[in-house]
Amino acid sequence: QVQLVESVGDLVHTGGSLKLSCAASGSIFRIFAMGWYRQAPGNQRELVAVFTSGDSTNYADSVKGRFTISRDSAKNTAYLQMNSLKPEDTAVYYCSADIQQQRMGALATFRYWGQGTQVTVSS
Repeated sequence: QVQLVESVGDLVHTGGSLKLSCAASGSIFRIFAMGWYRQAPGNQRELVAVFTSGDSTNYADSVKGRFTISRDSAKNTAYLQMNSLKPEDTAVYYCSADIQQQRMGALATFRYWGQGTQVTVSS
């Protein structure tokens, strides 16, 4: 099995910064996409920032220029540096990864989710 363990979120003031991490462990053959989604109360889960296959990145328009996703492939860890935080960034942030595993002699890819971490930005 695979686990995605996220760092603990925090309460920050408007304009502040916060860095989240997500470490994948377990039966991992290869990691394809890995990144962050968020869900605010009453809203659907939305993409924040993600590494797609081939090391390309994709950001939500609302965070471009403020958030930066990075990763340490050797550690199977992704990071989300969040700067200039706004109250509308308040949400539960979820790490997600598309992980290729070897099961019963065959390779298959599965999407895994972290447990979620609360980020609250006060005005």
